[in-house]
Amino acid sequence: MTAIRKLKLVSACLLLLCVAGHISAQPLLAGERATTINAIDGVVAAGSQWSLLWADFVSADGITATTDGGVLFAQEQTDKIIKLNTDGQQFTYLENTNGAGSISIDTQGRLFSVQRTCTEPFNDELAGCNELTRVVQLLPEFRLLANSFANGASLGRINDLIADNSGGAFFTSGGAFHVSASGVVSVVANQDISSNGIMLNRSGDVLYVTNATEVLAFDVARDGSTANRRVFGSLNGDNGGDGMAIDAEGRLYITAALGVHVLSEQGNYLGLIPTPRRPITLAFSGPDKNILYVPQMGVVGPDGKAWTTPEGIRNIAMTIYTIPMLTPGFAGRQK
Repeated sequence: MTAIRKLKLVSACLLLLCVAGHISAQPLLAGERATTINAIDGVVAAGSQWSLLWADFVSADGITATTDGGVLFAQEQTDKIIKLNTDGQQFTYLENTNGAGSISIDTQGRLFSVQRTCTEPFNDELAGCNELTRVVQLLPEFRLLANSFANGASLGRINDLIADNSGGAFFTSGGAFHVSASGVVSVVANQDISSNGIMLNRSGDVLYVTNATEVLAFDVARDGSTANRRVFGSLNGDNGGDGMAIDAEGRLYITAALGVHVLSEQGNYLGLIPTPRRPITLAFSGPDKNILYVPQMGVVGPDGKAWTTPEGIRNIAMTIYTIPMLTPGFAGRQK
């Protein structure tokens, strides 16, 4: 671990002491934006407030629920997967993850991840590393699914994934792709697409992929093959569609620049839940799975100001906020 990283992680502890328990009804912290939550029928109540649960100077990506009401998320820069209990207590769930950047747990409890290896610029001690990125199963045992496309090309810097419940996974890296349990990589879409987030519907027969200002949908066959590309819904003029989650009614939640957008299971736009910072990923969890956990970009530094980084160093500091929902998340899988 480099000296600068140690300093940042020590400062993070100070940050947590300063801001734990903050909610958006109180004076805004540096870097936060004011939010007014309007009612979305059956989704969120008017006037609901965001609570600050956790913050650090490194990322909290690919968040997913745990069966005990907590959450797991990937910390690419520390090569760890972190768990938060319902009270926000943090501990290391898994380490030496080779830059895990997103995670997914299937219905059998198997933990899958994208491993971004040394593609994170913040991992300065890995200079000269040429290790391939890959899609893997981490638990209960390690299993490599893929580290290249069929033509031998690298998978690139992989964004997100969702386990397919058959031992494989769908993932995004420039486009959208599927890797089977046997390691066969196939294309879902790699033309006219700016992908990031990826999610399955409740029955697993529809795949959702973010495409900047909209969400695409594909029909999924039993073998994981896809067809019938179509626009599922829009983000109402917002941009940067990223992480996604579904609730018990099949509604789709998408993070983008302004907050969390909500679409019905038919693709109708239901509304926006504005966020204090730009969100990138989200998951339903809590004892009744009716708390929405949303990691968002930016933190407050030890000086009380918005944390910044030197020129050329990507600012990946994040804060996790929660908000109570009127609906639980989907119970059929952890996300």
